[in-house]
Amino acid sequence: MSFIDDHTRKVWVYFMKHKGEVFEHFLNFKAMVEKEKGVSIKCLRSDGGGEYFSNEFNEYLKEQGIQRKYSCSYSPQHNGIVERKNRHIIEITCAMLNEKNLPNYFWAEVVATAIYIMNPTLTTTIHAMTPKEKFKGKKPDVSYFKVFDCIAYLHVPDEKRSKLNPKAEKCVFIGYSLKQKGYRCFNPSTRKLQVSKDVVFDEMVSRYPPLKIAKDGEARNGDVPLNVEQESQLISGPQESSISGSSSTPWKGRLRSLNIIDGSSQTSFRNPHVNDESSDSKKSV
Repeated sequence: MSFIDDHTRKVWVYFMKHKGEVFEHFLNFKAMVEKEKGVSIKCLRSDGGGEYFSNEFNEYLKEQGIQRKYSCSYSPQHNGIVERKNRHIIEITCAMLNEKNLPNYFWAEVVATAIYIMNPTLTTTIHAMTPKEKFKGKKPDVSYFKVFDCIAYLHVPDEKRSKLNPKAEKCVFIGYSLKQKGYRCFNPSTRKLQVSKDVVFDEMVSRYPPLKIAKDGEARNGDVPLNVEQESQLISGPQESSISGSSSTPWKGRLRSLNIIDGSSQTSFRNPHVNDESSDSKKSV
């Protein structure tokens, strides 16, 4: 479930196992933003889902004087701000998962990381200012941002290891912590998630490599088949027409010279394995 401030367009996200947790998350969100900004929520706009219309939810909104607005049935465009933002979040999440070839069970971590990056990023609805800057009143610091899904070497404290044990664990960087000043790292060996500030990143390497491209007839499970003929056309490069314009010779990536005899063109290739003497003799003939 996501909350969006109409004024600043900042986004908050809450993960839940059941829709019955909506009211509890709304209470936590309301207390947090009102305490931080010193203002109260005036209006709550949502769709017509039943999770927003429980008796407990309705009574609370009446007591707090919060105006309720909701869209008509089968008309998500009436709540366009949050619907477009949710679509934006899903598209970024799918792109990050597929680009890094991550398993789908990382979707929650990817969504949280995507929103963490979106808030200090410029948007067209707010000119020359980011949502986080407009909400907090100061420019955000993004110098600590790292490449998502890169290799992270997490330092092991002296209290948790002996003299002969390794001083770092090889993990995967999957996000930022909201409650601690540290990075969220996942250890594939132990399948544990840890938060630490003592991390060394290798941003040029990913834990899950991209899909392997195999030729036709050699594709296995998990490989993407590629047409060999199409691949040779891509490698050969652009077609280059002769001077007469009647014939064309594809470029094969080798050095060549163009000889013109009686108005016709002939293409000769130099073989690096042939001796210079033999080539000279051919030229003399």
